[in-house]
Amino acid sequence: MERVVVLGRGGAGKSTLAAALGTATGLPVVELDKHFWGPGLEATPPERWAAVRRGLAGADRWIMDGDLGPYDVLEVRLRRADTAVLLDLPFWLCAWRAVRRSRERLDFWRWVWSWRRRSLPLLLAAIDDQAGDAALHVLRSRRAAAAFLARAAAGHEPDPP
Repeated sequence: MERVVVLGRGGAGKSTLAAALGTATGLPVVELDKHFWGPGLEATPPERWAAVRRGLAGADRWIMDGDLGPYDVLEVRLRRADTAVLLDLPFWLCAWRAVRRSRERLDFWRWVWSWRRRSLPLLLAAIDDQAGDAALHVLRSRRAAAAFLARAAAGHEPDPP
């Protein structure tokens, strides 16, 4: 496990899992939200974002956490990933976490609400198409995420579910 993509709906715990996985493995963590969103939640222009994401994905080792919803372009990081972690946690849990951490825009809530129906099938297809050789871990509960982390912390390659 050298290049890990962590995806999931808003509030799923992508950043928390990525940070813990970084601690467990020693891999550097790249939080895409910090690179993409500017002041006032202003999106980085597409041309500039293309250069940034190429640079980030070009490193030898990383954990990239983030799912930028309709603004995302996954191909660059998926092509380089050897591991994909997809957090498919319940809507109620993700919504609760998102409400607790900050105020979000309406487009965020639409994305969170429709993620499993709209975004999840697209993510799975993109992973299959762009990262077909990567180990895919779909984690559907906090318990599954904890087990994944425990195996990584113990130095074992986590088994795909």
